[in-house]
Amino acid sequence: MKPTYSLFFKDAKPEQLESLGGKGKSLASMSQADLPVPQGFCVTTDAFVAFIQDLMTAKGLFASLAKLDTKNMGSLDKLSGEIRSQILNKTIAADIQEDILASYRSLCEMYGKEGDLPVAVRSSATAEDLPDASFAGQQDTYLWVVGEDEVLSHIKMCWASLYTSRAIAYRKDHNIPEEDIHMSVVVQKMVNARVAGVTMTLNPTNGDRTKIAIEASYGLGESVVSGTVTPDNYLMDKVIFELVESSIQDKKIALIPDPANKRVIEIEVDPVKATEACLTRDELIFISKIAKRIEKHYGCPQDIEWALDADAEGEEAFTLLQSRPETVWSNKKTETKKHYMSGMQGLVGSLINPLSAKK
Repeated sequence: MKPTYSLFFKDAKPEQLESLGGKGKSLASMSQADLPVPQGFCVTTDAFVAFIQDLMTAKGLFASLAKLDTKNMGSLDKLSGEIRSQILNKTIAADIQEDILASYRSLCEMYGKEGDLPVAVRSSATAEDLPDASFAGQQDTYLWVVGEDEVLSHIKMCWASLYTSRAIAYRKDHNIPEEDIHMSVVVQKMVNARVAGVTMTLNPTNGDRTKIAIEASYGLGESVVSGTVTPDNYLMDKVIFELVESSIQDKKIALIPDPANKRVIEIEVDPVKATEACLTRDELIFISKIAKRIEKHYGCPQDIEWALDADAEGEEAFTLLQSRPETVWSNKKTETKKHYMSGMQGLVGSLINPLSAKK
């Protein structure tokens, strides 16, 4: 049977989901459940294996990884650099390129673009986001990628990010065999976010599953995930969807697209706007209801990335970018408290233990 090198989220069959990696599998699942996921496709692990298997075997790189001592940082960095260089300098086979580019052209057509739709190119490794291990943040994501050559180039960069020193050491420390890890890559319509953030379907300070915690800031969500901005914090009741507590921060900067130069730039937020809440009460309620629906869909607490699209209004603006199992409190016996932190206690708790600290 001919390998499948790219698959749109909505077209993936159950037996094909594992070839989409953790992130791609989640996006396909949510897309097929009619949750608001931006259109996109995955470059499957079949493409990764076809690209990398001969390279790694011919160069003896799998063997070098197997005997690597990760405590020797010099050797670790040297091997990591050699593998990533080999990947970036190798040409993707013609049949794989044609498959990927056909999907990119179809995605462009869905949005009325002729080969220049801005997309996010995101790593999606197998075994990532498992309940007992988290690879979050270990592989690369690239935003506002435009054009066929750039898409292909950034797919290779995602593949190469599987072999950073940090990622190799993590797998060694967790006894995860190199041959068992493959990389899918998500290619997804870029969202022009006016506000973005992360939501957990429990309280990250104590594991209380009757609450929903929301962090949000202006612009693209990478500023929240990376911790470059201190976001607003909201704690919502999961049953009646009322705001329990909030902490509004001075969100001085935002990441926004720069279409003319096909890149993402950092800007200063207007000082008055920076200190205002970035989400309305109606938006908080809607995000909480969607988060609860996603938790029910997966059957366990979730860590969700989302954005409000500046090019849409009302509930149509909400888009889901990722959902993965919460990995800290889900592996513990949940602590149920009969009272809530308030005032300075709550504020300090939010400041010293933001959601982004778990990224």
